[in-house]
Amino acid sequence: MVLLERSPAAVPAAAVASSSPLRRSSPRVPPRGDASPPSDPILPYLRSINKAMDELRTGPKFEAAALDRLKTYVMECIDKYGDDYQYSTDPRLLKIWILYADAIGDFDKVYKKLEEKRMYLEHALLYDAYALFLFSKGNVLEAVKVYEVGISRKAEPLDHLKKMYTIFLKHMEKIIEEADADAQPKPSKIQKKDPILVDPWSESTMNNLLEKINVGLKKLTGYHKINKVYPGKVPLTSSQNVLRNKVIELGGRKYQIKGSPGTGAFAKVYKASVDGNTEDLVALKIQKPPFPWEFYMYRQLDIRISDIERPSFGYTHDVHVYADVSVLVCDYLPYGTLLDVINSHIVLERHMDEVLCIYYTIEMLRMLETLHSVGIIHGDFKPDNMLVCYPSGDITDETFKGETRTERNQGLCLVDWGRGIDLNLFPAGTEFHGDCRTSGFSCVEMQEERAWTFQADTYGLCVIAHMMLHGTQMSIEKAPRPGGSYMYQPKSPFKRYWNVELWRNLFSTLLNATSNGNDAAVLRSLRMSFQEYLCSSRQLVGKLNQQLAKQKTSLCLS
Repeated sequence: MVLLERSPAAVPAAAVASSSPLRRSSPRVPPRGDASPPSDPILPYLRSINKAMDELRTGPKFEAAALDRLKTYVMECIDKYGDDYQYSTDPRLLKIWILYADAIGDFDKVYKKLEEKRMYLEHALLYDAYALFLFSKGNVLEAVKVYEVGISRKAEPLDHLKKMYTIFLKHMEKIIEEADADAQPKPSKIQKKDPILVDPWSESTMNNLLEKINVGLKKLTGYHKINKVYPGKVPLTSSQNVLRNKVIELGGRKYQIKGSPGTGAFAKVYKASVDGNTEDLVALKIQKPPFPWEFYMYRQLDIRISDIERPSFGYTHDVHVYADVSVLVCDYLPYGTLLDVINSHIVLERHMDEVLCIYYTIEMLRMLETLHSVGIIHGDFKPDNMLVCYPSGDITDETFKGETRTERNQGLCLVDWGRGIDLNLFPAGTEFHGDCRTSGFSCVEMQEERAWTFQADTYGLCVIAHMMLHGTQMSIEKAPRPGGSYMYQPKSPFKRYWNVELWRNLFSTLLNATSNGNDAAVLRSLRMSFQEYLCSSRQLVGKLNQQLAKQKTSLCLS
């Protein structure tokens, strides 16, 4: 049976302990005497199924007979209790349904039946098992779709399902890499295989990617496409003064424009209230020509990133795509951007306190560690794309000691995904060329017209850290190393009273990273070094709370 080794036991071992008075070798043995039937009638089947599976795992001696018994027990159990309302949400019966699908070799039929009966659709196991079955049959694309359906339905445990999906994608990447390696002649000492180079932001690349995701895009929750121009009386591309206090209708909801938190090079962003509720605020991102790519990136974040980390990357509710313009409806956060924080210190001719710089650097390292581990590059990592958030209570040293973050210590929210890169849409091993064209944020590789991958983000992190520490953008220089090589480093020196080794390690590591392989482990190591330093003194954590409270008060009053 294909799924036998992957399927969890049908019932916990404790439930089949030999001391149980209901234990029996076959589920078909009737109760003795006048005893009442068990209140849990599938329990005898569960015990028999477990026993047959144990026998299968002991070796070939019992394999054929045990397999026959297992199939018999599974099929009898489903025949009797598969539609029983008593078990319609019982994960034990779901596991038997999975074994049944495997036994008859037709998981499609079983999945369709469970869909029709609305049974087990909230269980992650259903989607994980079905995807594995499809993969075993060579239906890789269908397996990917099944994972994405389960995640979109928030099947529980959702974090586990997302983790299994990520593992599945990485496994597929490895298979593709190995297949490519086998298909190519082995390079000689002179001949090297050239990497695939792509400009991810060129018009031709974006058009190809949008065409590639078009079918899947239409199925995503919140995607609305209207094949005509925006029908409202006031054009959405009007100036801020014209749009202020105007009401625009999108998908049956009314949005009243309240102001403009910011305007980028490619879009205008407005704050708006929803259906007359002044406390229900959203951000409307208006773009001409229409550009649904950012919506796609937000939905990939929903799929790939765990719920505990997800708030760090912003949310979108809907996108309305017209023939002439698109409107993205996103969460609105009221506390401004990290650039506002940096500028507030520059205006007062003061540098940010180092403890604040450390706090926000930890947040940025965590963001990139999370993103890069699931094959996503932000591509426009700068302080005006980071919204500031504040914890509901005081931060403690325990906040930074655990590997799992809590919403309490969330300090930044990364938005503006219009230049995001989904590595899963490119062949394994692809590297990129082309410039982000954001002044001061082009990584060394872009400046020198070399290939890059994750450096697009990590260089941005270095620039932001430099801006926080020094109040200026970063300039870099080549410093000689023994043996004739060199390394990149910031020109500005570190202050003596800073933790110089901590910062030097950050810049030297990230400014000299290679474009080969994932950098999540490196980012995690750097994050842990900053967290350990912050946890080394309660005075530092106390000072951080004071600085955050002061900052919040100052920015809210300005």
